[in-house]
Amino acid sequence: MFDPAHLIHRLAHAPAAFRAMIECFPEAQSRWKPAPEHWSVTEIIAHVADEETEDFRPRLMATLAGALWPPLDLDRVAERRGYNQRNALGELARFEASRRESVAYLSALVASNPDWSIAHQHPKFGPIKAGDVLASWAAHDALHLRQLARRLHNLAEAGAGELGCSVRYAGEW
Repeated sequence: MFDPAHLIHRLAHAPAAFRAMIECFPEAQSRWKPAPEHWSVTEIIAHVADEETEDFRPRLMATLAGALWPPLDLDRVAERRGYNQRNALGELARFEASRRESVAYLSALVASNPDWSIAHQHPKFGPIKAGDVLASWAAHDALHLRQLARRLHNLAEAGAGELGCSVRYAGEW
């Protein structure tokens, strides 16, 4: 069942989960990548902060207003914007502040009982309803929390490997 209030609740509490994960990484490890094509912790949180202000909130607003979506160029965004040169905790604070604004907007929006079936015609995905954007927003958080958990596993594995040890006793990833 589509429950906007519950999704907003999740969005409101996600920053605490991001904080708990990101605070596990010393600054030097927050820039570490398991492979060049993978994002570091700093890149992940910088992306999430940018998505908050450039993607989900403005695109939900545009959908409900029947307006065109603002353009979004994610091609090599981490490199173009120098995400990995930023400070992870600074990016986390930026995300937290933006998310508070989003939750305030969404709380007021839900009180107005919007039509969640209003759709934007996306060139790749076809019709994207306002409700799709809201649900995807919460799912996006979960995807990146999973990614951060993977980085914690990667670092434990790499550290163990330096000692000639393994993390196999932890169980399969």
